[in-house]
Amino acid sequence: MNLLHIDASVLGDNSVSRKVSAAIVERLRAADPALDVTYRDLAANPLPHLTGLHLAAGQGAAVPAHIQEEHLAAQAALEEFLAADIVVIGAPMYNFTLPTQLKAWVDRILIARKTFTYGPNGVIGLAAGKRVIVAISRGNVYDGAHAAAEHLESYLRTVFGFIGVTDLEFIAADGVQIGPEQREKALKGALEAAGQLRAA
Repeated sequence: MNLLHIDASVLGDNSVSRKVSAAIVERLRAADPALDVTYRDLAANPLPHLTGLHLAAGQGAAVPAHIQEEHLAAQAALEEFLAADIVVIGAPMYNFTLPTQLKAWVDRILIARKTFTYGPNGVIGLAAGKRVIVAISRGNVYDGAHAAAEHLESYLRTVFGFIGVTDLEFIAADGVQIGPEQREKALKGALEAAGQLRAA
């Protein structure tokens, strides 16, 4: 089986989402040592943001020489996703939503006729059968009065549902900016949840 591990935090070793995504991968590798893991660090090696030229190239137009390398990187990201049986994503919340680096990756995997298509009754997701596990870190706690400000998990649920993923799991570390005690508690709970994930 193939596992694609994505990290998007810009905080390096201080990142909660990176710690939790790593623990998820460790748990799955322990359960299946034969897992073939591909790692993509979107902060260290960001994909370019989508432009009209990128979009046209992705739909089969001639690729201008000055974006050839960017086009190949985008194609590689898509192929990694298509080849993966399991996708693990470290996704921190920045300013109420996902990091721009992660959005650039999403824009490379939501591709018509690759991960979704349109039928007579609407959209048909083509990525069914994949297991997607998302490690989320959020500075605040988004429930009650704050729930409407949460645009990370809600967005990713929409994105993956759109392309047909039904085996979707979230492990959240919430309130990590409230204070050191809450950060430690949230991280500990998320790491424990990662250690209890079902095998691949």
